[in-house]
Amino acid sequence: MTDAIRELREKTSAGIMDCKKALKESGGNIEKAVEILRKKGIKLASEKSSRAAKEGCVESYIHANGKIGVLVEVNCETDFVARNEDFRKFVKELSMQIAAAKPAYIKREDVPPEKLEKEKEILSAPLEGKPKDAAEKILAGKLEKFYEESCLLEQPFIRDPKKKVKDLLHELVAKIGENIVVRRFARFQLGEKT
Repeated sequence: MTDAIRELREKTSAGIMDCKKALKESGGNIEKAVEILRKKGIKLASEKSSRAAKEGCVESYIHANGKIGVLVEVNCETDFVARNEDFRKFVKELSMQIAAAKPAYIKREDVPPEKLEKEKEILSAPLEGKPKDAAEKILAGKLEKFYEESCLLEQPFIRDPKKKVKDLLHELVAKIGENIVVRRFARFQLGEKT
């Protein structure tokens, strides 16, 4: 049991008691225990999301011989967490994600309604003449792809595409126990028109 707890902790960074409970609940199956802990992390993240996050840090990242630069602000509840190594690593990873994946927004709710309507109009055009149910499903899939490309939290994480950036955020919230918010970012590319 101790080896299983150690392995689960290495995979999830969850606390010992949480790992023990998840292993018990999963009947000793590590993969199921990982799933249980991830779901718990999402639940914890949503419970903590209403708490004020006024501490944190601003991280910069310069890539490609100074041709791409990123500034990102990530907030947490306490200065103690703002100095935490896991928090700092997450913020650094976010800045590299922004440099590589070029998101335009943080989350899907940030997409302006007029931009979303324009995108729906563009994506719907080739679907004319298709049965309504099929067209709606195709449009929903294309909109999900749009969110995945445009919204930082919806993007597949560049280091592990099986996870989305929001999954990393939820895991960190579960591990640290504080609300963490990606507040804003700016990405600059040399020669890019604004």
